[in-house]
Amino acid sequence: MTNDDGVSADGIDALVEALRTQPKVKLTVVAPATNSSGTDGKTSPEPLGHSDATTKSGYKAVAVNGFPADTITYAFDDLKLKVDLVVSGINQGQNLGPAVDLSGTVGAAKAAAARGVPAIAIGQGLGNPPDYAAGARELIKWFKSHRKALAKAKGKGATEAENLNVPTCLSGKVRGVVNVSIASGGDFVVGADKVSCASTVSNPADDVTAFNNGFATITEVPAG
Repeated sequence: MTNDDGVSADGIDALVEALRTQPKVKLTVVAPATNSSGTDGKTSPEPLGHSDATTKSGYKAVAVNGFPADTITYAFDDLKLKVDLVVSGINQGQNLGPAVDLSGTVGAAKAAAARGVPAIAIGQGLGNPPDYAAGARELIKWFKSHRKALAKAKGKGATEAENLNVPTCLSGKVRGVVNVSIASGGDFVVGADKVSCASTVSNPADDVTAFNNGFATITEVPAG
């Protein structure tokens, strides 16, 4: 597990605590020491500095002095981890449309996929505060539905990363999950007050439209 908001952020803490409830799951957290949002797949010269750390709730972690993609390098090349899945997030804010190419959360997932390792990035819609519990619930649903396939793949064969984004609903609830294309534009950084979780829009054309109308979105992002 990694993220781009830093090892002590609320989002990764919520996700760690949620995944810890799943049977026979072993988590290793290797995350940036500080907030590294908006850094895409940037990397640092090696060797990478690191230190022991904990998440907000006290789960043991390694803090890497670098970018999100650097945590993938450190996890695989220095710690020699063998994993079935890399989970990156939960990011504070949605990674939709043009923002996908800027996100460090997505950048880490793409770096894992470039090594053939299945990976998913999670962004939680802007809010005060973001509803990280909603994002964690959707990730757990995804994990349960993909667990058998992930176990069979044994951490190999990925050519792209999944990008899951979950709205923060001020009223109503998340309308479901849709697999859509990445928008080339649109209002992709709106706050919770602009997201309509009571919308009746159906068959959205892209991630921005779907998200702004109350759907959680999944897009596929090429490894990089």
